[in-house]
Amino acid sequence: NTGVMCVGSDLLRQLLPKIGKNNAQEEYYLTDLISLVRVEGKAVVTSAPASWLEIEGINTRAQLAALERAHQKRIAESLMAEGVSFADPARFDCRGSLSTGTDVFIDINSVFEGDVQLGSGAFIGPNCHIANASIGEGVVVKANTVIEGTRDAPVMLANDVQVGPFARLREGTRLAAGVRIGNFVETKKSQLGAGSKANHLAYLGDADIGAGVNIGAGTITCNYDGVNKHRTEIEDGAFIGSNSSLVAPLSIGKDATVGAGSTIAKTVPPESLSVARGAQRNIQGWKRPQKKSPEGK
Repeated sequence: NTGVMCVGSDLLRQLLPKIGKNNAQEEYYLTDLISLVRVEGKAVVTSAPASWLEIEGINTRAQLAALERAHQKRIAESLMAEGVSFADPARFDCRGSLSTGTDVFIDINSVFEGDVQLGSGAFIGPNCHIANASIGEGVVVKANTVIEGTRDAPVMLANDVQVGPFARLREGTRLAAGVRIGNFVETKKSQLGAGSKANHLAYLGDADIGAGVNIGAGTITCNYDGVNKHRTEIEDGAFIGSNSSLVAPLSIGKDATVGAGSTIAKTVPPESLSVARGAQRNIQGWKRPQKKSPEGK
C-alpha cells in the first residue's frame, strides 16, 4: 500500500514516541498517527490523488516498466494535443524536455533526451536518437539518425535541413538553412552554411564550412595530430571532390575546387583547382597472381 502524510514537525516529534506495536505483526505502523492526531483534537484532512498512477507501488522490474509506459503515454497524449502526430504513440520515449511546434510527425522508436525543440512541420523518421538539439521548421530527420548534442554544445539545425538516413551529428554541430547531410556522414563541432551538402560517407570535425559548399563522398577533415585538434575552414562555393583528406589546420578559399582523391595540407587559394595525388600508371599485359594448385591435383 502507498500513502503520503503531511504532518507538522513539532506534532510529529510529539506523537511518534506514542506509536506502539500492539498488533498481530507486532510492528510499528506510521498510520497509527491518524488516531493519535484525532485524540489530540487536531484535524485530519484526506486528499485523493488525481490518478492511481501517482501512488502505484513498484516492487518488480515489470511493474517499473509498466509505470514508465504509462508515463510515456501521458507525454505522448500531451504532445498530440499540441499538434504532434505519432506513427505509434506507444513506441516513443521522451527522457527529458521536448517542446514542439505544430504539425510535427514522429515515427516509431524515436528517443528524445535532454532539452529538445522541434519546429513546426518537422519530420522525425523511425529509430532516431535525439539529445540536446534545436531543430527548425520543416526539418527532415531520416531513419536511424543519431543527434547527440550536449547541454554546453547543443546541435542546432535551421529551417529546411535534411539529415540522414544513418547520419550522426555530434556536439556543437550547426547547420544553416537548407543544408543536406546524408547517409554515414558524421559531424562534430562543425558548422555548415546555407545550402551546403555532404550527401555520403564523410567526417567533418572541427570545420567551418561556408554556404553552397559540396563535400564529396569519402571526404575527411583530418583534425587530430595525435596531441591537439585543429580546425578546417572551407569558404563559400568550394567543391571538395570525393575521397579527399583535408589535413588541418587548413584553409580552402572561396569557389576553390579540390580534385578527387587528393590529400590537401596547404592553403588552397580562391577560385583555384588543387590536386594532390600520385600520377596514374597503366601497365600493359600485367597478369594477376594465381592460386597454386595443391600438390598432386
